[in-house]
Amino acid sequence: MSNGMKKRKTRDKDIEKIYSKTEFIKKLRRFADALENGKRFSIQIASEKISVPKNAVINIEHEKGEKEEEVEFQIKWEK
Repeated sequence: MSNGMKKRKTRDKDIEKIYSKTEFIKKLRRFADALENGKRFSIQIASEKISVPKNAVINIEHEKGEKEEEVEFQIKWEK
């Protein structure tokens, strides 16, 4: 998948978008600032606007397959 292309999954409503390293760093920095300041974090992924509450649970997940590995930074909260 090339930069800027998005992939949609049908399970509930999963949205995934590939960002450039610069864009990812900006979003990650804004998220870290919101966490440090105890504030809600707003982000747009593809065309979806999302508001993450300040009490969201954050975890880091590592997935390892035969041919590839990935690290996912996950942010979860109750609706």
